[in-house]
Amino acid sequence: MTAAPRTIMLQSMQRPKRRRKASLRIWVPIGVIVLITLGAIIIPMLYNYDPLKSDLVSRLKPPGTTLPDGSVAIFGTGQIGADLFAEMMAGARVSLIIGAATLLIAGVIGVLIGLLAGYYGGWLDTVLMRVADIQLAFPAILLAILLASVLGQGVMNVIIVLSISNWVVFARVARSQMMSLKSREYVEAARTLGLSDGHIIFRTLLPGCLPPILVVATVELGHVILAEAALSFLGVGVPLGTPSLGNTISTGTQYLATAWWISTLPGILLVALVLATGILGDAIRDRFDPRLRSA
Repeated sequence: MTAAPRTIMLQSMQRPKRRRKASLRIWVPIGVIVLITLGAIIIPMLYNYDPLKSDLVSRLKPPGTTLPDGSVAIFGTGQIGADLFAEMMAGARVSLIIGAATLLIAGVIGVLIGLLAGYYGGWLDTVLMRVADIQLAFPAILLAILLASVLGQGVMNVIIVLSISNWVVFARVARSQMMSLKSREYVEAARTLGLSDGHIIFRTLLPGCLPPILVVATVELGHVILAEAALSFLGVGVPLGTPSLGNTISTGTQYLATAWWISTLPGILLVALVLATGILGDAIRDRFDPRLRSA
């Protein structure tokens, strides 16, 4: 057998393996995210979780303990006696809500700014991108801490802070895509037909910009959830009366020697959620743009 047919045969044998690997990289993180999302919605309701209810008799019980009411604390209990599993899922629900709302606000604002800057160019592009450069000069987490300290604690304030901190990423990606697409033949044809700038931007060019924006949104979801946990951990994010993975981890640091599970298990859940979004974003990037495919 000559070299060329052998190479073709080897490539044909490797294609199914690559497809299976690519499918696993997409469906496994999707499964993790969906499972956590469903748990965040259902588990607190099944457990009748109340973040303000305390049960001092059942506090700081290790995982697997049978409580006085006959229920089993799968992940143990916290410092006020609440079931840690329900507390984690309630915290995940808040984190996912903040993440989704932040991506919606930051995405809409950032994409709109990026589309306008990339399409019109000139002084508008210069002004908008210099504002973006100034913001990028500050570390995102430090900017978020500064804004959160000024606005105070609260779920809505955290969403505003993280939206201000993350719009630049969407603007940069949308501008880059717009600049690469606006000189294409079909755009020139749309101008020749007399279509308005709004129609060209939002009906002709925006669909071509969506794949990289989708990739950025997937990856940024993990970053936003991690940033929210960091703000809550530092005491400038979600108030203590509201369940949050960051608050639970922060509170558990006081009991690491005697109740390690209070910080460790929410930390594992947070890592799993952030890793799943990162892997999913990487896989979507490979699917939409093979030129950026990771090794």
